[in-house]
Amino acid sequence: MSKVPYWFDSLSSHGATPEDIQSTIETVKEKSGFIPNIFTLLKDRPEEFRAFFAYHDALMNADGTLSKTEKEMIIVSTSAANDCIYCVIAHGAILRVRSKNPTISDQLAVDFEMADISERERVMLRFAHKVSSHAKDISEEDFEPLRDHGFTDEDIWTIGSLAAFFALSNRLAGMSRLKPNREFYTLGRSIKDS
Repeated sequence: MSKVPYWFDSLSSHGATPEDIQSTIETVKEKSGFIPNIFTLLKDRPEEFRAFFAYHDALMNADGTLSKTEKEMIIVSTSAANDCIYCVIAHGAILRVRSKNPTISDQLAVDFEMADISERERVMLRFAHKVSSHAKDISEEDFEPLRDHGFTDEDIWTIGSLAAFFALSNRLAGMSRLKPNREFYTLGRSIKDS
């Protein structure tokens, strides 16, 4: 089964993959055992590949009090709200591994308000969802609960940036009909795998 629509072939350069991009792909393959389909989709668009992953990495490595697990929670929950199967499945696997919790991704993908998470995390996700779907309606009142739960202004920026960046990613994955790698479905499903 094709991972992307046949017409995407016309967008590919079919030339040699630039060395820096090939090196990144090889590093990811070495670490995970497979090449996530998003890398395959973007590798023939070098400038976009570099920009996409540079911004992704800047957000995931941003300073502040947010853990990488909390960042993955934002990605999974907002991607579910945006109907992005690729990001829900791929980042759901990463979240299960990071959190060592085999059920958290499923809970967040269905209804974060009912998930077994802290009130701090729920407040974080409420804000992320509002940025993802109704950013123009954000007001000063939306920041108060975050600050009450110990989020700094830097954290708030990162929460909003992750929600916005993955709204972009969700739409690219949807437009391209990007399918999750089969390997993602089983990662972190048992406590001993996590």
